[in-house]
Amino acid sequence: MSVWFNPSHAIDQILRQVASETEGFNADFEPGVRPADPKFGDYQANGVLGFAKRNKANPRELGQKLIEAAQASGQFDPELVELSLAGPGFINFKLSPKFIWDWQLAFSTKADYQSGAKELKNGRKVIIDYPSANTAKQAHIGHLRPMVIGQAISRLLDFCGADLVRDNHIGDWGTNFGTLIMKIKRDGIDLSNLGDNALVTLDQLYKDGSALETEQPELRDVSRNELVLLQNGDAENTAIWEQIVEISKVAFDKLFAQMGVEVDITLGESFYRDKVNRIYDELTEIGLAEESDGALVVWHDEVKKFARNNERPYPFNIRKSDGASNYASTDLATVLYRVEEFKAEEIIYLTDARQQDHFQQLFLTTEKWFKAKGYPLPEMSHVFWGTILGSDKKPFKTKSGESIKLQELLDEARSRAYDVVSEKNPDLPEDERRAIAESVGVGAMKYADLSSNRTQDYVFSWDRLLSFEGNTAPYLLYAVARINSIFRKVGVDPEATIEGASPLETEAEMGLARKLMGFVTALELTINDLRPHFLCTYLYELTSAYSTFYNADKVMVDDAAVKARRLILCARTRTVLKTGLELLGIQPLERM
Repeated sequence: MSVWFNPSHAIDQILRQVASETEGFNADFEPGVRPADPKFGDYQANGVLGFAKRNKANPRELGQKLIEAAQASGQFDPELVELSLAGPGFINFKLSPKFIWDWQLAFSTKADYQSGAKELKNGRKVIIDYPSANTAKQAHIGHLRPMVIGQAISRLLDFCGADLVRDNHIGDWGTNFGTLIMKIKRDGIDLSNLGDNALVTLDQLYKDGSALETEQPELRDVSRNELVLLQNGDAENTAIWEQIVEISKVAFDKLFAQMGVEVDITLGESFYRDKVNRIYDELTEIGLAEESDGALVVWHDEVKKFARNNERPYPFNIRKSDGASNYASTDLATVLYRVEEFKAEEIIYLTDARQQDHFQQLFLTTEKWFKAKGYPLPEMSHVFWGTILGSDKKPFKTKSGESIKLQELLDEARSRAYDVVSEKNPDLPEDERRAIAESVGVGAMKYADLSSNRTQDYVFSWDRLLSFEGNTAPYLLYAVARINSIFRKVGVDPEATIEGASPLETEAEMGLARKLMGFVTALELTINDLRPHFLCTYLYELTSAYSTFYNADKVMVDDAAVKARRLILCARTRTVLKTGLELLGIQPLERM
């Protein structure tokens, strides 16, 4: 056997093959391989128990039979992997120190890791709906999460072999445009002369227009009419709309550059305005959509809160009573376009938790519609998140109650990080301190967001996120910089091949080497659940394992073979930490 990049997958595949040729097993057998409790081994297969129960067999007998067949297959070298039976039928796999060391030698670069990780998505066509900003509005702290989480998931998908398209599905065709156009025309605003802060002005115009509608309710009909005119192609309203979209694009491109947000295509809601009639026709034709009070709606009677006989019915409204399209219309048209144009096998949506009902109905409607029409149904996922809270455990806002603007937050992050860096390294040239502050400040904001389980709220704290202790970006970035300093001292390139190393010996070396192999599992967990905090937790644990190793085993020893071995472990830790941080959208530093 060769050294497997992903032992869990390799063991799973071998067990499936062996079981298919072993009496007592059939095609329903799932090995169920996963990381094991270290007391028992490195991996454990627990699928025999469930299979035996379903087939009224003795799990220990089946487990032993599978072990003997696996060993007889010749695919498990006894010098590298030890198999044993435990409990009511668990199969444990213990990797030898030789396997673990050979793994360190076989997989040494980011390219090696990516080559192995590509099997996780294996060319699967994935569309990710990100960052999907709304035009005519300034980005605020609420936009931090889609940008940061979306960026991390996108990079992970790409790294793990997906054929990825990042689609910035902007909100450029919604109800707010009616209000905004009403206000612009009412005040005679010249959009070509708004200056450098044009988006700020547009944002305020919308707020003023909304306030006017509250004071004068009759203006709401005016705004609705302006929206219908726009959607029907009115020349004046279309010209105003195009200016609004361009102003928004310029502002968001500037913000995306600072955040490291990457976009492949930008197809907003407006792109689908000539594609929604097909949606209305097809859903009506198959009996899925029906008229209700002038609107076109879809009911999902199998889900109580979406059922027509519920006391508070909540239908999926795909066309408004005035004939205008809405989010549901364009979202349905978008799914169809992505399947027909891009051959999407998987579509991932990113929004906050408040839109869970919308996406549940979107997915239900798509599934019924595609099944009726015979269209290939993609896997669809909704990646949602909780709220960013202040120290008072309420949504994080300014003292006046306004949402904090994202640009202001970025500027403050850089400023605070510069102060911390200057305090710790006052002798560094200012330009270097500024560069470090850029990576530390913006990286710390990203990491604080990503290291929390995305479905939960988290408290935003400058002191915590900029701390050089605990599970923070500065702590991880400093670990990389500290390893870089070791290689500078010995005059060795950490990316070069280090020759003459002896095999692993000490407990700390073995602990670090095993944790380095855990990068594979961390990637798999993260990509399967689309939860970046799994990767963050792993990187923090790896850094802790490295600290344990560094404190226990001196690297600069006289024995050349031992020194080479420990330098290899330092180099591998550096590579995994750098790769992991880059996947999270955080730029590692040469020194701090």
